[in-house]
Amino acid sequence: MINVTATPALPLGDDALILSHRLGEWAGHAPVLEEEVALANIALDLLGQARVLLSLAGDEDELAYLREERQFRNLQLVEQPNGDFAHTIARQLYFSTYQELLFEHLAAGESELAPLAGKAVKEVAYHRDHAEQWTIRLGDGTDESHTRMQRALDTLWGFTGEMFEPVDGLEAVSWATLHDAWTTRVTAILGQATLTIPEGPQRGAWTAGAGRQGIHTEPFGRLLAEMQHLHRSHPGATW
Repeated sequence: MINVTATPALPLGDDALILSHRLGEWAGHAPVLEEEVALANIALDLLGQARVLLSLAGDEDELAYLREERQFRNLQLVEQPNGDFAHTIARQLYFSTYQELLFEHLAAGESELAPLAGKAVKEVAYHRDHAEQWTIRLGDGTDESHTRMQRALDTLWGFTGEMFEPVDGLEAVSWATLHDAWTTRVTAILGQATLTIPEGPQRGAWTAGAGRQGIHTEPFGRLLAEMQHLHRSHPGATW
C-alpha cells in the first residue's frame, strides 16, 4: 500500500514526470543534435520538478515506479505519444504555456508549492519560448512543415480543456482567468506562425478531467510499462 498525502503536488508532479519521460524518448531520434540536447535538458528540468512535487506527496520512487495506471493523476495531454517533431512541439506549446501561467500564479501565493513554482517558472519560460520559436519556424516554413504543424495542433486540441479543470487544493486559482490568458498567448503565437487556432470544443465528455481522475488513454499503459520495468524487475535493488 503506497502512502500518499492529499496535496495538489501529486497531479502537478505526475504531469512533469510523464512529460519528462515522453521527451526523453527523443534521445537518439531528434532531427538534429542541437534539438536532442534541448529536449533532453527540458526533460531533465521536468524530472527535477517531478521529484520535488512528488516528494511532497510521499516517497518519490514509490510514486513513480510502483503505482498502477489508475493511480496516476496526470493530464491526458502529456501522455500522448511524441508523433513527429511537429506533434511534440504542439504538445509542448500547449502544456508549457499553461504551466508557466500556473506557476506564476502559485509563486505569488503562500501555498506549499510557492517555493518550487518560484524556482521553476524561469526554466518553464524557456520551455515555452523553445516551443514558440519552433511553432513559428514550422508554421511559417515550407508547405510540408506548415501542414504538419497545423495537423498536430488540431490533433491535440481536444486534450487542452482538461488543463483548466479545477485541481483539488488549488481553490485560489482562477481557472477561467488562466484559460483566457492561455488562449490569448497561444492565439498570438499561432498568428505569427501563419497557423490557425483549432476549431471545435477543447474537451469532450470522455476527456474532461479524465486524467486527473485516473482515467488514461491507451498509449499510457505502454509508457508506464517501459518507465517502471527496471524498478519492478529488481525490487529493492540499490546502487
